[in-house]
Amino acid sequence: MNLHLPGISGVTQVKRYRNKTRYSSTHDRYERLLKTGNKKNNKMEAVAKLNNYPTSPRKMRLLADLIRGMKVEKALAVLDHNPKHPAVPLRKLVLSAISNWKAKNEGADETALLVKTIFVDGARVIKRMRPAPQGRGYRVRKRSNHVTVIVDTVGNGVKPVKAAVVAEEVPTATTEVKAKKAAAPKKAKATTTKKESASKK
Repeated sequence: MNLHLPGISGVTQVKRYRNKTRYSSTHDRYERLLKTGNKKNNKMEAVAKLNNYPTSPRKMRLLADLIRGMKVEKALAVLDHNPKHPAVPLRKLVLSAISNWKAKNEGADETALLVKTIFVDGARVIKRMRPAPQGRGYRVRKRSNHVTVIVDTVGNGVKPVKAAVVAEEVPTATTEVKAKKAAAPKKAKATTTKKESASKK
């Protein structure tokens, strides 16, 4: 099918999408990350990958977003007590990244380790058919995902995630005055109704 784009002569839609840059695999995405990052800091970090895990990328991303930027000890504790089923393989992956970091940096302190980068990519999709009414068949897509975890220390340009502080309401003089003003008109209305009832009698 050779569709011409409006306003662009001689350029077909097929060529346009063929030339569009996109990540062909998780490996290409990681290589691009290495090129954009600092090469000195990349020597300290360690990587662990999980390929073709049979869960949809959306379910895995919920947990990946939860532990991104956390300290490794806290991330392991969070995943250990999380009821979602992808928490088990993700915890094993973080442990694998920690052991890779230990092998790469012998004798270094691992207490300052953080989950520097974590991303989830879509993997192979197995297509199946489910019987449907009137002789039809519904398509079932059994999705899977690739997970990549990069672990690094706090000093190499990595900042830990700060917990959100919920501000408690402290009663002040201004709030007390506002509360009195709001209650005052109700009392005034009650006194006027009593006077009106007395005058009618």
